Amino acid sequence: MTLSSRTTFVARLVVTATLLGVLAACAVPERTALPANETKDRVTASDEPDGQRRARARMELASAYFGRGQMTTALDQVKQAIASDPLYGEAFNLRGLIYANLGETTLADESFRRALQINPRDFDAMHNYGWYLCQQKRYAESTSFFNQALAQPQYRGQSRTLLAQGVCLAFAGQLAESEATLTRAYELDPSNPFTATNLAEVLFRRGEYERARFYVRRVNVQTDVANAQTLWLAARIESKLGNRQGASEFGGQLRGRFPDSREAAAFARGEFDE
Repeated sequence: MTLSSRTTFVARLVVTATLLGVLAACAVPERTALPANETKDRVTASDEPDGQRRARARMELASAYFGRGQMTTALDQVKQAIASDPLYGEAFNLRGLIYANLGETTLADESFRRALQINPRDFDAMHNYGWYLCQQKRYAESTSFFNQALAQPQYRGQSRTLLAQGVCLAFAGQLAESEATLTRAYELDPSNPFTATNLAEVLFRRGEYERARFYVRRVNVQTDVANAQTLWLAARIESKLGNRQGASEFGGQLRGRFPDSREAAAFARGEFDE
Protein backbone atom coordinates (compact mmCIF):
# COMPACT_ATOMS: atom_id res chain seq x y z
CA MET A 1 0.00 0.00 0.00
CA THR A 2 1.60 3.29 -1.07
CA LEU A 3 1.63 6.35 1.15
CA SER A 4 -0.78 8.17 -1.17
CA SER A 5 -3.22 5.28 -1.25
CA ARG A 6 -3.02 4.98 2.54
CA THR A 7 -3.90 8.65 2.85
CA THR A 8 -6.92 8.16 0.56
CA PHE A 9 -7.85 5.01 2.45
CA VAL A 10 -8.51 6.94 5.66
CA ALA A 11 -9.34 10.40 4.38
CA ARG A 12 -12.93 9.92 5.55
CA LEU A 13 -11.78 8.81 8.96
CA VAL A 14 -9.57 11.75 9.79
CA VAL A 15 -12.29 14.37 9.45
CA THR A 16 -15.01 12.61 11.41
CA ALA A 17 -16.05 13.00 15.00
CA THR A 18 -15.29 9.30 15.41
CA LEU A 19 -11.67 10.13 16.15
CA LEU A 20 -12.07 13.30 18.15
CA GLY A 21 -12.98 11.76 21.49
CA VAL A 22 -15.80 12.76 23.78
CA LEU A 23 -14.78 15.65 26.00
CA ALA A 24 -16.25 14.90 29.40
CA ALA A 25 -17.60 17.68 31.59
CA CYS A 26 -15.62 18.51 34.69
CA ALA A 27 -16.81 16.48 37.66
CA VAL A 28 -18.23 18.42 40.63
CA PRO A 29 -16.18 17.50 43.70
CA GLU A 30 -17.52 16.39 47.03
CA ARG A 31 -17.90 19.12 49.65
CA THR A 32 -16.48 19.11 53.20
CA ALA A 33 -17.94 16.36 55.37
CA LEU A 34 -20.92 17.37 57.53
CA PRO A 35 -21.54 16.43 61.15
CA ALA A 36 -22.98 12.94 61.52
CA ASN A 37 -26.39 14.26 62.62
CA GLU A 38 -26.75 16.68 59.70
CA THR A 39 -28.25 15.60 56.37
CA LYS A 40 -25.94 16.11 53.41
CA ASP A 41 -27.28 18.69 50.95
CA ARG A 42 -27.69 17.93 47.25
CA VAL A 43 -24.71 19.19 45.21
CA THR A 44 -25.65 21.81 42.59
CA ALA A 45 -23.78 23.98 40.10
CA SER A 46 -23.25 26.70 42.69
CA ASP A 47 -21.08 24.30 44.69
CA GLU A 48 -18.56 24.03 41.85
CA PRO A 49 -15.35 25.99 42.58
CA ASP A 50 -14.97 29.15 40.49
CA GLY A 51 -11.80 27.90 38.85
CA GLN A 52 -13.40 24.69 37.67
CA ARG A 53 -16.51 26.52 36.46
CA ARG A 54 -14.39 28.95 34.41
CA ALA A 55 -12.32 26.09 33.03
CA ARG A 56 -15.41 24.15 31.99
CA ALA A 57 -16.86 27.20 30.23
CA ARG A 58 -13.58 27.74 28.36
CA MET A 59 -13.52 24.07 27.36
CA GLU A 60 -17.01 24.28 25.89
CA LEU A 61 -15.85 27.17 23.73
CA ALA A 62 -12.61 25.41 22.82
CA SER A 63 -14.48 22.29 21.74
CA ALA A 64 -16.80 24.34 19.55
CA TYR A 65 -13.91 26.19 17.88
CA PHE A 66 -12.05 22.92 17.38
CA GLY A 67 -15.09 21.39 15.71
CA ARG A 68 -15.15 24.32 13.29
CA GLY A 69 -11.46 23.95 12.51
CA GLN A 70 -10.47 27.22 14.22
CA MET A 71 -7.39 25.75 15.88
CA THR A 72 -5.66 28.90 17.08
CA THR A 73 -8.80 30.23 18.76
CA ALA A 74 -9.50 26.80 20.26
CA LEU A 75 -5.95 26.69 21.62
CA ASP A 76 -6.35 30.07 23.25
CA GLN A 77 -9.50 28.89 25.05
CA VAL A 78 -7.77 25.68 26.17
CA LYS A 79 -4.87 27.67 27.59
CA GLN A 80 -7.32 29.73 29.65
CA ALA A 81 -9.07 26.56 30.83
CA ILE A 82 -5.78 25.12 32.03
CA ALA A 83 -4.87 28.41 33.72
CA SER A 84 -8.14 28.21 35.67
CA ASP A 85 -7.74 24.52 36.50
CA PRO A 86 -4.22 23.08 35.99
CA LEU A 87 -5.49 19.56 36.75
CA TYR A 88 -8.15 19.56 34.04
CA GLY A 89 -7.15 16.42 32.16
CA GLU A 90 -9.73 16.82 29.39
CA ALA A 91 -8.21 20.19 28.54
CA PHE A 92 -4.80 18.60 27.98
CA ASN A 93 -6.46 15.94 25.84
CA LEU A 94 -7.99 18.60 23.58
CA ARG A 95 -4.71 20.51 23.67
CA GLY A 96 -3.05 17.41 22.23
CA LEU A 97 -5.60 17.19 19.41
CA ILE A 98 -5.12 20.86 18.57
CA TYR A 99 -1.33 20.66 18.52
CA ALA A 100 -1.52 17.49 16.42
CA ASN A 101 -3.65 19.40 13.89
CA LEU A 102 -1.17 22.27 13.93
CA GLY A 103 1.76 19.93 13.33
CA GLU A 104 3.35 20.64 16.73
CA THR A 105 4.31 17.04 17.40
CA THR A 106 6.33 17.55 20.58
CA LEU A 107 3.64 19.66 22.23
CA ALA A 108 0.94 17.21 21.12
CA ASP A 109 2.84 14.29 22.62
CA GLU A 110 3.43 16.15 25.88
CA SER A 111 -0.25 17.15 26.08
CA PHE A 112 -1.60 13.62 25.71
CA ARG A 113 0.90 12.30 28.24
CA ARG A 114 -0.08 15.03 30.70
CA ALA A 115 -3.77 14.17 30.28
CA LEU A 116 -3.01 10.54 31.10
CA GLN A 117 -0.78 11.53 34.00
CA ILE A 118 -3.68 13.45 35.53
CA ASN A 119 -6.16 10.64 34.81
CA PRO A 120 -4.55 7.28 33.92
CA ARG A 121 -8.02 5.88 33.11
CA ASP A 122 -8.98 8.55 30.58
CA PHE A 123 -10.00 6.28 27.69
CA ASP A 124 -10.66 9.23 25.39
CA ALA A 125 -7.07 10.40 25.84
CA MET A 126 -5.86 6.83 25.26
CA HIS A 127 -7.86 6.67 22.03
CA ASN A 128 -6.69 10.06 20.77
CA TYR A 129 -3.06 9.43 21.74
CA GLY A 130 -3.23 6.07 19.98
CA TRP A 131 -4.44 7.71 16.77
CA TYR A 132 -1.82 10.45 17.07
CA LEU A 133 0.94 7.83 17.46
CA CYS A 134 -0.42 5.99 14.43
CA GLN A 135 -0.14 9.16 12.36
CA GLN A 136 3.47 9.43 13.52
CA LYS A 137 4.04 5.82 12.33
CA ARG A 138 4.73 4.72 15.89
CA TYR A 139 2.55 1.69 15.31
CA ALA A 140 3.54 -0.52 18.25
CA GLU A 141 2.96 2.33 20.73
CA SER A 142 -0.31 3.16 19.01
CA THR A 143 -1.57 -0.40 19.42
CA SER A 144 -0.66 -0.31 23.10
CA PHE A 145 -2.80 2.76 23.79
CA PHE A 146 -5.72 1.50 21.72
CA ASN A 147 -5.62 -1.74 23.70
CA GLN A 148 -5.53 0.17 26.98
CA ALA A 149 -8.67 2.07 25.98
CA LEU A 150 -10.42 -1.13 24.91
CA ALA A 151 -9.54 -2.76 28.24
CA GLN A 152 -11.36 -0.11 30.29
CA PRO A 153 -14.46 -1.80 31.82
CA GLN A 154 -16.69 1.27 31.53
CA TYR A 155 -15.59 2.29 28.04
CA ARG A 156 -18.50 2.67 25.62
CA GLY A 157 -16.49 3.70 22.57
CA GLN A 158 -15.23 0.24 21.65
CA SER A 159 -16.36 0.41 18.02
CA ARG A 160 -14.70 3.78 17.28
CA THR A 161 -11.40 2.64 18.81
CA LEU A 162 -11.51 -0.67 16.93
CA LEU A 163 -12.14 1.31 13.73
CA ALA A 164 -9.15 3.56 14.36
CA GLN A 165 -6.97 0.62 15.36
CA GLY A 166 -8.01 -1.34 12.28
CA VAL A 167 -7.09 1.54 10.00
CA CYS A 168 -3.77 1.96 11.79
CA LEU A 169 -2.95 -1.71 11.34
CA ALA A 170 -3.61 -1.28 7.61
CA PHE A 171 -1.21 1.68 7.61
CA ALA A 172 1.38 -0.64 9.14
CA GLY A 173 0.78 -3.22 6.39
CA GLN A 174 -0.79 -5.72 8.80
CA LEU A 175 -3.81 -6.44 6.65
CA ALA A 176 -4.87 -9.70 8.31
CA GLU A 177 -4.88 -8.07 11.73
CA SER A 178 -6.61 -5.02 10.28
CA GLU A 179 -9.36 -7.19 8.82
CA ALA A 180 -9.94 -8.95 12.14
CA THR A 181 -10.08 -5.66 14.06
CA LEU A 182 -12.40 -3.93 11.57
CA THR A 183 -14.65 -6.99 11.58
CA ARG A 184 -15.00 -6.66 15.36
CA ALA A 185 -15.82 -2.96 14.91
CA TYR A 186 -18.43 -3.82 12.30
CA GLU A 187 -20.03 -6.43 14.55
CA LEU A 188 -20.41 -3.81 17.27
CA ASP A 189 -21.74 -1.10 14.94
CA PRO A 190 -22.85 -2.46 11.55
CA SER A 191 -24.52 0.84 10.64
CA ASN A 192 -21.24 2.80 10.58
CA PRO A 193 -20.39 3.46 6.91
CA PHE A 194 -16.76 4.31 7.73
CA THR A 195 -16.22 0.87 9.24
CA ALA A 196 -17.90 -0.89 6.30
CA THR A 197 -15.91 1.11 3.75
CA ASN A 198 -12.54 0.59 5.39
CA LEU A 199 -13.25 -3.11 5.91
CA ALA A 200 -14.19 -3.41 2.23
CA GLU A 201 -10.95 -1.64 1.26
CA VAL A 202 -8.85 -4.03 3.36
CA LEU A 203 -10.66 -7.07 1.95
CA PHE A 204 -10.13 -5.72 -1.57
CA ARG A 205 -6.41 -5.39 -0.94
CA ARG A 206 -6.35 -8.94 0.39
CA GLY A 207 -8.05 -10.26 -2.75
CA GLU A 208 -11.32 -11.07 -0.95
CA TYR A 209 -13.44 -9.47 -3.65
CA GLU A 210 -16.80 -11.09 -2.95
CA ARG A 211 -16.63 -10.17 0.71
CA ALA A 212 -15.45 -6.66 -0.14
CA ARG A 213 -18.44 -6.31 -2.46
CA PHE A 214 -20.83 -7.19 0.38
CA TYR A 215 -19.58 -4.44 2.68
CA VAL A 216 -19.23 -1.64 0.14
CA ARG A 217 -22.72 -2.37 -1.21
CA ARG A 218 -24.13 -1.63 2.23
CA VAL A 219 -22.63 1.84 1.92
CA ASN A 220 -23.46 2.59 -1.70
CA VAL A 221 -27.16 1.78 -1.35
CA GLN A 222 -27.35 4.85 0.89
CA THR A 223 -27.23 7.71 -1.59
CA ASP A 224 -26.63 10.27 1.15
CA VAL A 225 -23.57 8.32 2.35
CA ALA A 226 -22.03 7.01 -0.87
CA ASN A 227 -19.20 9.17 -2.19
CA ALA A 228 -16.53 9.15 -4.88
CA GLN A 229 -14.31 6.83 -2.87
CA THR A 230 -16.99 4.21 -2.18
CA LEU A 231 -18.25 4.21 -5.77
CA TRP A 232 -14.72 3.89 -7.12
CA LEU A 233 -13.99 1.03 -4.72
CA ALA A 234 -17.15 -0.72 -5.92
CA ALA A 235 -16.12 -0.24 -9.55
CA ARG A 236 -12.67 -1.71 -8.86
CA ILE A 237 -14.21 -4.68 -7.05
CA GLU A 238 -16.54 -5.42 -9.97
CA SER A 239 -13.61 -5.14 -12.38
CA LYS A 240 -11.63 -7.68 -10.34
CA LEU A 241 -14.65 -10.02 -10.37
CA GLY A 242 -14.83 -9.77 -14.17
CA ASN A 243 -18.12 -7.89 -14.09
CA ARG A 244 -17.47 -5.23 -16.70
CA GLN A 245 -21.07 -4.07 -16.79
CA GLY A 246 -21.12 -3.59 -13.02
CA ALA A 247 -17.84 -1.69 -13.11
CA SER A 248 -19.22 0.50 -15.88
CA GLU A 249 -22.41 1.20 -13.93
CA PHE A 250 -20.52 2.33 -10.84
CA GLY A 251 -18.20 4.34 -13.05
CA GLY A 252 -21.23 6.03 -14.60
CA GLN A 253 -22.51 6.98 -11.14
CA LEU A 254 -19.06 8.25 -10.27
CA ARG A 255 -18.81 10.48 -13.33
CA GLY A 256 -22.41 11.66 -12.96
CA ARG A 257 -22.25 12.57 -9.27
CA PHE A 258 -18.57 13.44 -8.79
CA PRO A 259 -17.25 14.44 -12.24
CA ASP A 260 -14.32 16.48 -10.91
CA SER A 261 -13.08 13.88 -8.43
CA ARG A 262 -9.72 12.14 -8.59
CA GLU A 263 -11.62 8.84 -8.67
CA ALA A 264 -13.64 9.85 -11.75
CA ALA A 265 -10.41 10.76 -13.52
CA ALA A 266 -8.90 7.37 -12.59
CA PHE A 267 -11.97 5.59 -13.93
CA ALA A 268 -11.73 7.50 -17.21
CA ARG A 269 -8.10 6.37 -17.54
CA GLY A 270 -9.04 2.77 -16.68
CA GLU A 271 -6.67 2.68 -13.71
CA PHE A 272 -8.50 -0.07 -11.83
CA ASP A 273 -5.29 -1.32 -10.18
CA GLU A 274 -4.25 1.99 -8.60
